[in-house]
Amino acid sequence: MAADGARGREERDGVPLSNLDQPLFDEAGATKRDLVDYLDAVAGPIIAVLRDRPLSVIRVLRGQEPFMQKNVPKYTPPWVRTVSMWAESSKREVAYALCDDRRTLLWFANQRAVEYHPTLVKAPDWQYQTHLVLDIDPPSGDDFGLAVAAARLAGRALAEVGMAGAVKTSGAKGLHVFVPVRRAPMEDVAAATRALAARAERLDPALATTAFIRQDRHGKVFLDSTRAGGATVASAYSPRLRPGVPVSFPVAWDDLDAVRPADFTVHTAARLMAGGDPWAGLMPEPQPLSPELVAEGHEIPIARVRAMHEGKRRAREARRGPEAGRGPTAP
Repeated sequence: MAADGARGREERDGVPLSNLDQPLFDEAGATKRDLVDYLDAVAGPIIAVLRDRPLSVIRVLRGQEPFMQKNVPKYTPPWVRTVSMWAESSKREVAYALCDDRRTLLWFANQRAVEYHPTLVKAPDWQYQTHLVLDIDPPSGDDFGLAVAAARLAGRALAEVGMAGAVKTSGAKGLHVFVPVRRAPMEDVAAATRALAARAERLDPALATTAFIRQDRHGKVFLDSTRAGGATVASAYSPRLRPGVPVSFPVAWDDLDAVRPADFTVHTAARLMAGGDPWAGLMPEPQPLSPELVAEGHEIPIARVRAMHEGKRRAREARRGPEAGRGPTAP
């Protein structure tokens, strides 16, 4: 490692690092050096979950609003592996980076890439999603206990069909349940995710909901089944662009009641890992999709599509006014 501490510059693995002593962002309580040091310390485990997956990152440059970067910039070094993939949101081919080694990870850190959002597919097997993912989103940041209770519903629903998953903090206010699956059509994985959310909701409808429209949740925990297909999700060990720079961190099911999201930050997470990879240790082996979940899920409308149609219906009613739907008035 070459260093010039007086000017906040270093070089690691041939990657020049600059402005290391500058604050990462407002309320971070961390510098760019803290980000680089953390990612370097967990390079092995985080690269294991990023490898071969088209990567989107959230960067925060000095004096600018944070932004998500999908397409690699023109100044990307030639040794950063890339892959072209169709982006449905922008309707174009996008050259995504593949973060497959320490040098690439350090380059991203120097670009002030704070969050790491890989796809659920790996190159070149675009048609196969590797994990079923349920995003557990509590109504507020103070409701982590509710998120834990909702995640346990998902765990029960999985057990009922002979499946199992691992859980991690999202790094924000909720949890992610990851279920590794064997090669299956992407549409079947998406269907199974919808069915899993619906079954968890039925176990305790007073606690959890699958309502995609926020005003329909009524203070319940949202079971988000839309992390499917070309979707991305914050990876295990990814920092998050939030005060204190929390980290998405694996937690054993039995330990969920004893932790809070703020326990895991760029200052603490590497030490808690003690040189290991708890995400790999907690993750079950890939398993076949439950035929019950797949069949049930194909009968459940896709949440975003259902919400879009419902939004249009409500907009039509709003335009028609309060008399809409009352029928003719008797003379």
